[in-house]
Amino acid sequence: MVSKDKACLNCRSIYFGDKCLNCGETPASETFKGRIHVFNSEKSEMADNMGLRSEGEFAIKSK
Repeated sequence: MVSKDKACLNCRSIYFGDKCLNCGETPASETFKGRIHVFNSEKSEMADNMGLRSEGEFAIKSK
């Protein structure tokens, strides 16, 4: 069985496994649209618009 990416419904972080590595929460969705890679959250306008305060890979929209 192939492991799918999941998007945390709490912080929008994309991860593999049972719980989010960013916030530690478990509610997740395998249905999400778009990805954003944040390398410097302090200088990223997109991260500021999305309310992201950490580096990583995030879903733009999740259901």
